[in-house]
Amino acid sequence: MTIRTLTRRAALATVAVTGALVLAACGGDNDGDSGSAHPGHGASATASASAGAHNAQDVAFAQGMIPHHQQALEMAELADGRAASAEVKDLASRIEKAQGPEIRTMTGWLKSWGEEVPMAGMDHSGHAGMSGMSGMMGEADMTALKKAHGKDFDTRFLTLMIEHHQGAVTMATTEKGKGRYSAATAMADDIVTAQNAEIKEMKKLLGEK
Repeated sequence: MTIRTLTRRAALATVAVTGALVLAACGGDNDGDSGSAHPGHGASATASASAGAHNAQDVAFAQGMIPHHQQALEMAELADGRAASAEVKDLASRIEKAQGPEIRTMTGWLKSWGEEVPMAGMDHSGHAGMSGMSGMMGEADMTALKKAHGKDFDTRFLTLMIEHHQGAVTMATTEKGKGRYSAATAMADDIVTAQNAEIKEMKKLLGEK
């Protein structure tokens, strides 16, 4: 019995040591993927995939649409204390809720791509995306909108925002056709759908067909 017991213990000890060595080997393989043997291997592969997933059009779209959205937000924020129509105030609120998060998303894309992020108040004339930024309001239009109140504000706001939306739809349509980054083309598709619907809504509020 004593010999059998010793033999069994020896066998169990051998199995335990072998198992430990196997586990250590597996651990070594995992460390090799993310440790010092291959520093940044996983991150590098991800970065390469990300870098290859977009093109110049995607960059131009984000760099152009950010300031375009920023102006829309500036216009929408004016409605709260100036608009007479509840429908106009509601529309302005929906524009803020939709376009604010889109600005943050596009900002994230540009940062991950190592591209410049347009900031509010910057001179955007040098950006490649600016050539397609139709629908942007001039300083005179924005000044007049800020001075307007009541029904006058409603009419100016709707008229200017229709033009602004039409410009965004044009830019988004270009991105859908020429962009490569799937998240950007998906956002462009959402912009086309949502803003075309809002254009119809605004025309109806103005009494247009």
